[in-house]
Parts: sequence; structure tokens; C-alpha cells
Amino acid sequence: MISLKDIKAPIQDHIVEFEKKFRYSIKSSVPLLDNITRYIIKRKGKQMRPMFVFFAADICGDINETTYRAASLIELLHTATLVHDDVVDDSHERRGFFSINALWKNKIAVLVGDYLLSKGLLLSLDNDDFKLLRIVTDAVKEMSEGELLQIEKARKLDVKENIYFEIIRKKTASLIASCCASGAASSGADDNTINKMHLIGENIGIAFQIKDDLFDYEKGRATGKPNGIDIKEQKMTLPLISMLSNSSYPEKRRIINIIKNHNNNPAKVSEVINKVNNSGGIIYAKEKMMEFRNKALDLLTEFPESSSRKSLEQLIIFTTERNK
Repeated sequence: MISLKDIKAPIQDHIVEFEKKFRYSIKSSVPLLDNITRYIIKRKGKQMRPMFVFFAADICGDINETTYRAASLIELLHTATLVHDDVVDDSHERRGFFSINALWKNKIAVLVGDYLLSKGLLLSLDNDDFKLLRIVTDAVKEMSEGELLQIEKARKLDVKENIYFEIIRKKTASLIASCCASGAASSGADDNTINKMHLIGENIGIAFQIKDDLFDYEKGRATGKPNGIDIKEQKMTLPLISMLSNSSYPEKRRIINIIKNHNNNPAKVSEVINKVNNSGGIIYAKEKMMEFRNKALDLLTEFPESSSRKSLEQLIIFTTERNK
């Protein structure tokens, strides 16, 4: 499989320039805040969100200063949501690093999230990027709704497949969709083209989340055993939903009882994982993942051939073939 580094190569110079601009966009005159934002920058991940922005902009027109602001806006608002999520989840680790709330406590973490959100809003308003602001803030709204819908449904564990797709469309896919749409908008594309790019991103995001869900039922490299984290957190994901939909009523009740009341029992969690694997739930989820991936790739063929289109195609394939 082609590496992320190779996929990124055509826009590597833009990513480097973006990182400089992003560092500048979150600077503060308050020493504590500046110290925390430096820590955030050091923990940057794969840079997939900026990649989607730059590829979309190049496919639809040209990469320009507005494109850099679009990528920064996405990173600012998304990072703000992650900082707040860690507080809500009482999580002390993210990507192998201590979370902001673990190092500086909840009050400071919430205020840092608020600061990042305000910097994103001001970045757009100061440059009259109202279309970008509309696209990205709509994604933040969708992400919040998706999280709340998931919490609501987790109480009863009554998630059907259509509700699952609604949750991941809002919670995960809306962000990748906003990356592609804002990239297109930054290049001056018309509304029809922006909407098409948004749909491409949405399909990528759904496929991406299904791949994440599959990791929970596949053997980990370190232990040789599946993680079962989603089961422990009572998350109803597609492989599990598929298995339950094909189970008898008594069996379904028994599995739900395990998830509700015995989710910290390793033997019980392993039993559920084995049932999902033996039921065809994994195969079904992979088929659905490929369905959404292919929708994104098919829509992309409607754009002219270019190095960025080819790289975006490779990035779409990478999201469904990655091993972490």
C-alpha cells in the first residue's frame, strides 16, 4: 500500500507553509496559553484534514491564501472540539500523549478549547471568509448532534443500522466533508462543485469510520487479540449491529445484557467479539465500507484528471486500508 508520505508529496510544500501559518494563528500573549498551544502543535497527527483541503482546492481551482485559512480554520475548530471531548470523557490520553486536561486540569482545558474556537471564528471574520465559516461551523454543529444522538441511543442500546449511519455521518463524516467543501470553496468553485466535494468527503468519512469500527474486532499487533474497546464503552457499531439483526430474540437479549452489565469482563467481551466474527458481521461491515469508498471514487472521476485528483484517490484508498 502506498504510504501517506508519498500521497502527501505533491502538496508537501503547502503543508509545510500551512504549519507555519497555523502556528502563527494560535499564538497568544498569555504565556500559559502560548505554552499549551505549543504542546498542541507538537502532538499533531497525520495531517489528513489539511491534505483533504489542499487536494480539493487544487482539483477545483488553485491553492491560495484562502486555502491556507480554510485548513487553519478546520484545525482550530476541530482541535477545540477534541480538547472539550477529552474533558467530557475524562480522558487523560490522546494519540499516546497526555491530554490537555490531564496536564493542566479541566478548567484550563475548557478555556483553551474556547480560545481555539474564538481564534477560528476571528480568522474567518477578519478576512470575510463567510462561506468557509458557514461550512465549518455547520460541521461542528453536526458533530455535536452526532455525539448527543450516540449518547441518547447508548442508554437503551437500540441502535438500528439507519441510526448508526446517521450518527457517523454527523459525528465523523461531517468534518471530512467540510474539509473537501472548504477546499473547493477556497479555490472559488461554484456551489454545485462545492456540494459535490462535500458529498465526496461525506462518503470518505463514513468509510473511514467503518474502518475504525472494524479495528475493535480485529487482532491487535501488540497482543494478538481484538481490543473490544467499543464494547466496553457500550458503542453500537456496524459489525455488532449486523450480528444482532441476524440473531434470535433470546440471543439478542443475552448479548445486549453482556454489553450493558458485563462489558468489563474479558471473557464475556471475547464471547461477543467471537460471535460478531462468526456471524458475518465483519464481512458485511467491510462490504458497506467499500460501497461508500467506491461512491467517493466514482464522484471524483467527474473532475478532470490531475496529480491532485490521483493523490486524493490514493488518500481515499488509504483511509480504508490503513492498519491504525
